[in-house]
Amino acid sequence: MSAKNAHVIVVGNEKGGSGKSTTTMHLAIALLMQGYRVATIDVDGRQGTLSRYITNRELLNSKLGRSYPTPEHHKIISHHAAGMTDKDAEAEAQRLQLLIEGLCFSHDILLIDTPGAANRLSFMAHTYADTLITPMNDSFVDLDGLAHMDGEGANIKGPSHYAEAIWEAKKVKAVRDGSSIDWVVMRNRLSNLDAYNKRDVERVIRELSSRLGFRMLPGFSERVIFRELFLVGLTILDLKQAAGGAPLSRSHRAARDEVLMIVEGLKLPQIGNHEQSATA
Repeated sequence: MSAKNAHVIVVGNEKGGSGKSTTTMHLAIALLMQGYRVATIDVDGRQGTLSRYITNRELLNSKLGRSYPTPEHHKIISHHAAGMTDKDAEAEAQRLQLLIEGLCFSHDILLIDTPGAANRLSFMAHTYADTLITPMNDSFVDLDGLAHMDGEGANIKGPSHYAEAIWEAKKVKAVRDGSSIDWVVMRNRLSNLDAYNKRDVERVIRELSSRLGFRMLPGFSERVIFRELFLVGLTILDLKQAAGGAPLSRSHRAARDEVLMIVEGLKLPQIGNHEQSATA
C-alpha cells in the first residue's frame, strides 16, 4: 500500500439542503462503530453544519459524562474575500491538501463535507475522493444540480456545471494516483407514495446514471427525528431505546436500517485496523 492509507469519502452537491451534513455525520458514526479509524473535514467554512453537529455531540458527552464515539474533526476556515490574492488562495489550498494527506496517513476513513457552492477548496476535496456521495432530494429541482433539463418534456439537455467539475476532478485524480472515483448519487427524502413525479424522476436519474457514470443508492426518508437529533449531536445509530425506556418505534428502526444499508451499498474496502480486527 502507498502512504495514502485512508479511503476518502467526499459528500458533495452544489445545491443546499440536500442532507450532506446529516449523511456525513451518520456515515462517520456508523463507520466508527464498525471499528474504522475515522476523521472528518468540514470544508464548508461559511455554514459549518457538520462542525456544529460534532460540537453538539462533544457538549453532550461533556454534560452527561458519556462517551458517544466522535471522529477526529477538522474545520476549514475559509478566508475568501474580495481582496484575497492568488498567493493567499494558493496557501489556503496547500493547507487543505496537507491536512487531507496527513489524515489519510493516520486513519482508515476520511469523510469530507463540502459546501453547497463551487469553490477552489471544494474542487480540491473532490479530486481526493475514492467515493463521492451526492445526496439529492427526489425532485426535478435537485436534478438540475446534475444536468440541465428541458422544462417541457423533462429531457436531458446536457451535464450541469457540477457534473462537469466532477469530470475534471476525475482527471486530476487519475493523474495523481492512477485511480478513479466511485460516484454514488443518493436519493434522499423519498416519498412512500408511488406518484407520477417520483417515477419520472427515477427514469431521468437512470438515464443520467449511464450518461454521467454514477450509480444510485436509496438514501434517507423524510423523518423529523434527523432534525431533532442534530440539536443534541446524536445520530439514529446512538439510540438504543426511546425516551422513557420504551422500545424504538418502527420509524426509528427503519431509519437505522437506512443508514446501515447505505454503508453496505458503498462497498468500502476492508482496510487498516478494521481489516486486522476483522480477520483476527
